[in-house]
Amino acid sequence: MAKYVEHLEALQGRSKEIMRAMINKAKADPKRVVFPEGKEDKILRSVQVLLDEKIAMPILIGDEKVIREKAKALNIDLRDTEIINPRTSEKLDVYTDVLFSKRQRKGLTRYDARRRLRENRNYFGAVMVEQGDADALLSGINAHYPDVISPAIEVIGKKEGLSKVHGLYMMVFKKKVVFCADTTVTIEPTVEELAETAILASEHARHFDITPRVAMLSFSNFGSAYHPLTLKVKKATALVKETAPDLTVDGEIQANVALDPEIAKNQYPFSGLKGNANVFIFPDLQSGNITYKMLAKLGNAVAVGPILMGMKKPIHVLQRADDVADIVNMAAVAVNDAQMNELNQ
Repeated sequence: MAKYVEHLEALQGRSKEIMRAMINKAKADPKRVVFPEGKEDKILRSVQVLLDEKIAMPILIGDEKVIREKAKALNIDLRDTEIINPRTSEKLDVYTDVLFSKRQRKGLTRYDARRRLRENRNYFGAVMVEQGDADALLSGINAHYPDVISPAIEVIGKKEGLSKVHGLYMMVFKKKVVFCADTTVTIEPTVEELAETAILASEHARHFDITPRVAMLSFSNFGSAYHPLTLKVKKATALVKETAPDLTVDGEIQANVALDPEIAKNQYPFSGLKGNANVFIFPDLQSGNITYKMLAKLGNAVAVGPILMGMKKPIHVLQRADDVADIVNMAAVAVNDAQMNELNQ
């Protein structure tokens, strides 16, 4: 039956095929995903799917009595799902020491650290991941983006050697999958940050079994417009080629040229992209954020993300408008990320 379902989904196009492959990877080695927003209806409905499909081992943060009563009212079977109340957790003292040690020279007292853990579940969840008591964190269905990402950066931080973390969206169309970055974190990236985004996005594309073809986007094609903004993209492209010589990448390039084989063939035959780019690196957050949202609405694409790239441990952010399917997809991404993180240790 499972193979038959996969066959039917494959007939519906690339979208279902990609998502099913990602979920199957998660099911092969489920990880512990902590949800700081444990009492939210959408989270509870998503947890039911994760349990039924054996995609992840959910951990809910909140008042256990409240969560179980709400789950019962929604006819959701949480089974033996772990539920942790920060206010009564036996690990509160240990977690307080961890947070205090990380932020004591940033103005945080021990009293403040304890209070923050009791009152802010994103901090509590981040420390859980940092301490190895959970493998990944997924939050944001009822929070602003910075409210999720700030605790993660303060507690876990970025990987060594990186300038910062970066945001990625996987846009899944019926017959095509593309990646857009940075769409959520860096407002005005430097040359080095653009190059770093391109390399990290390419690594994630490969993790989804897609060979990356990277377009460094601009309003100029290979020097057709001379401006500091186009020069920045040109320099970032050169840095990517130097750092990752085996990667197919080109720029600065306009989006239509990166997508149209005929234009590329007739006007820019020297470009290795040949109009078949699938990883798009935007020159700034404004253009990236606008574009991925337009693609989702006008192109009927499934937007999987934001995927936070460059963190030491897997932290991913939900959007307020996400439905249950979106949350399940992001949980599968979080599990995949945790699997990759485990392999790299």
